[in-house]
Amino acid sequence: MLYPIYVHKDAGSAYGAEFPDFPGCFAAADEVDGLPAAAQEAAEAHFGADSDPIPSPSSPEALAKSKDYRGGFWLLVDVDLNKVRSRAIRVNISLSESLVGRIDSEAHRRGQSRSAFLAMAAEREMAGRAKP
Repeated sequence: MLYPIYVHKDAGSAYGAEFPDFPGCFAAADEVDGLPAAAQEAAEAHFGADSDPIPSPSSPEALAKSKDYRGGFWLLVDVDLNKVRSRAIRVNISLSESLVGRIDSEAHRRGQSRSAFLAMAAEREMAGRAKP
């Protein structure tokens, strides 16, 4: 389903994107062409095991009138909702206290839960590896 994302870029930074339809859901990529994949990952991590309904996309024309979205541009991304609503399971892992603190700080900075951050990090790590 096509969802609008608002894209912005500060000098010397990656492209940042936010989903107006998914409050608190953000994505980032070094290049514009990386935003659709980053947006899919962000949507999957954002909803995770959440049972709340996934909202329908807003009209980009209606959003463009908002004062909250100035200085950037809009991009429509195709979010595969079948991947967004995968069933989560609880796992028990052991990590150092300092690592958990750093994970929690970074997840909070991104507006994510610890679980969403760890799932996103694991997916990115596995995507970067060649398949056997």
